[in-house]
Amino acid sequence: MKKLLFSPIWSIVLLCLFAWLHASNPALIESLRLRYFDQLIVNQEPVQNNIYTVNIDEAALEKYGQWPFPRATYSDFIIDLYNRGAGLVVFNVLMSEEDRSGEDQDLALTMQQVPVILTMLGSEENKNEPINPGASIINSDYMSLIPSVPGIIANVPSLENNAVGSGIINTFPEIDGVTRRAPLVFESGGTLYPNITMEVLRVLSGDPSFQIKLSPLGVDKLRIPQFGMIPTNEAGEVWIDWSQGYMEYSITDLPDNFDGSIVFVGPTAAGITQPIATAMGSVFPHQIQAAMLGTVFNESNITRHADAKAWGELVALVIAGLLIIGLSYWTFIGIGAFVLTIGGFIGGSIYVFQTSNILVDGLTISVMLFFVGSLRYIVKFVDEFLQKQEIKKQFAGYASPTVVKMLQENPSLIKEGVKRDVSIVFSDLRGFTPLGESFGDDVKGLTRIMNGYMDAITEPVLDANGMIIKYIGDASMHIHNAPINDENHAFTSVTTAFKMLKAVEKFNEDIIIPEGRPPVGMGAGINTGLGYIGEMGSTKRHSYDVLGDSVSTAARVESKCKEYGQVLLIGEATYELTKNDFFYLKIDDLQVKGKSVGLSIYTALDDVRDVWKKPKEKHEQMYEAYQAQKFDDAIELCEILQGHFDNKMDGYYDMWKERCKFMKTQNLPKDWNGVFIATSK
Repeated sequence: MKKLLFSPIWSIVLLCLFAWLHASNPALIESLRLRYFDQLIVNQEPVQNNIYTVNIDEAALEKYGQWPFPRATYSDFIIDLYNRGAGLVVFNVLMSEEDRSGEDQDLALTMQQVPVILTMLGSEENKNEPINPGASIINSDYMSLIPSVPGIIANVPSLENNAVGSGIINTFPEIDGVTRRAPLVFESGGTLYPNITMEVLRVLSGDPSFQIKLSPLGVDKLRIPQFGMIPTNEAGEVWIDWSQGYMEYSITDLPDNFDGSIVFVGPTAAGITQPIATAMGSVFPHQIQAAMLGTVFNESNITRHADAKAWGELVALVIAGLLIIGLSYWTFIGIGAFVLTIGGFIGGSIYVFQTSNILVDGLTISVMLFFVGSLRYIVKFVDEFLQKQEIKKQFAGYASPTVVKMLQENPSLIKEGVKRDVSIVFSDLRGFTPLGESFGDDVKGLTRIMNGYMDAITEPVLDANGMIIKYIGDASMHIHNAPINDENHAFTSVTTAFKMLKAVEKFNEDIIIPEGRPPVGMGAGINTGLGYIGEMGSTKRHSYDVLGDSVSTAARVESKCKEYGQVLLIGEATYELTKNDFFYLKIDDLQVKGKSVGLSIYTALDDVRDVWKKPKEKHEQMYEAYQAQKFDDAIELCEILQGHFDNKMDGYYDMWKERCKFMKTQNLPKDWNGVFIATSK
């Protein structure tokens, strides 16, 4: 038994296991390998190219207004870029719908005067007719071997037909969700379309089309006649070389002279375009395109040979592993060989890449060999090397101890989740800017005050057995009826919101005002509906959360508090369940952003007075006049209502009068339903 325990057989078994893993290439192995390749690529000496990226960023939104901009604004951008010496503009804004401002023709006229390349998107369905330079295809029977998209979303015809080119911008992430390669050609409906990089090179070269030769393995040759051959893998992909640099500017702060460079324009403002995970972190599509253009133009052809991936590295792993195990008989020689072999694979792969741009897996082989050798020497020198580790059960750090207790008693409630009606409350701090300015650089003091504010609004929630889902900056989100059952959760949610508002008033009286700080306020939005509640997130980071349409509606309702001059807005579902419990006033019939139907919203006052009965009737008359398009009558009633309800509605009436004046200018149909369509969140 002892002889078997110290035998090299265990290291050989482990080596066989690693060889099988390397051959089968599971996700973990492939992810480690790809991350290693990332490091090889991003740590190269940077190459500065005559390529620019121009970002439509937060500063642009502040300057030009709501996204998307009118297309005459895009036209101004393009003209300005060419006036500053741009050689070719690639405009990364997909314009598949007609401009709501009716300015498509302005942009089309500009594109007739200066060359602009547009982008198109591979999708599940076709929309608009994409321009296509066409391709000369040899062995077209093998087109199914290259990347395919079911359909293509192109720009509106007036723009698509005036572009000098248009290329697909889709990229396909690797197994770990990171984009490292991109196809240069796509098939859709039996037709080949170029990637945006190919299209830029074609336009620069002045060629009417590109050429491709296919084989039973996939892409054999790909070329643009005036540019030359472009090496790709069998799928027509190229690795993105992130050492190929580009200069980056905001559309609001451009250089004086682009010196004939290629300029990629694209949005980077939050919420407009989803950034893409790459070896360089999250970047935006037009930034990937800039790096790809540098990669192909400078012939920085990073390759990963198929034979190395399939057999070469596997054979090297087995031979090196057997060598380490065999030489372990001579202790010091074996240790030396062990260290040199592992270092040799890492160093050799780095050298091959730096000299030939060939990717060889040095990391996973070295890691496997390290474990094989370590096992051999641990078995040889230590009788017992495995120590049992105590497994500590860790509970997720939920906001409420109630959830932790329920997890202990019945984990399935959290792990598996539940589907039920809940009342959701979003709250948001009012007056943070003056409060923050009053602290200057005293971050510690501001943090103390903010923590005190959160304590103040949280206590009523926990007292009502509500569940704090999350804190988002100076905002909060909580629910009622999960995980603890509450049959009257709609009533509880409104009551709790009132208590939160009272808590903020007391917080101002006890802490803010005595310290000479500007008082703060709170706005809250409530909605009731179906929610999916449970533990959500990644395997590494997760939390108790709630999802559902009712949640997003509650958030939209809360976001309208300032607009309507109210501290509390309540959705229609919550109102219907509690309309006999509180003093309600209807605020609007609103179609919030992201919704296709209207939603009645209300405000509730934390008091009921007989003197408010007649003003409430006037309020209802005012709203009926508004719905009947009698806007002058509604304005007159708003003026009468000013000062009632302890002035809590004055801000609303001021806003409503402006609304009525605006609606008078609109050409409303006779059967108008009174629903106001919000254009922002």
